[in-house]
Amino acid sequence: MIDHVSIAVSDLEAGAAFWSAVLAPLGYKLLVERDKTVGFGKAYPEFWLNHRPGMAPVAADTGVHICMRARDEAAVRAFHEAAVSGGGASDGAPGPRQAAMTGYFGAFIKDPDGNKAEAICFPAK
Repeated sequence: MIDHVSIAVSDLEAGAAFWSAVLAPLGYKLLVERDKTVGFGKAYPEFWLNHRPGMAPVAADTGVHICMRARDEAAVRAFHEAAVSGGGASDGAPGPRQAAMTGYFGAFIKDPDGNKAEAICFPAK
């Protein structure tokens, strides 16, 4: 099982503000603040931002994205709305999707540096 993930951001203060709003609907909060990194989680830092000043935006075709579980469709919608209203971009509006094994409800976003993330839930049938 994966313990944590880290992404690079060009502006740590702006990145922390963006991700604080985006992750709040998923139950994450800012837990650790250091000079060049911050960590978010529920009880333990699971999602880290690492300051990389002057970095180029993440290439659109990297194929890398991070997916986090949401408690319900409302949290997925709030995740997406916080990203779009906070300076990020939609990379797929909230809605039902079909994965290889099951259907789910999800939304995709890009942060201001181009990092891709998704929030999903599995609605009861």
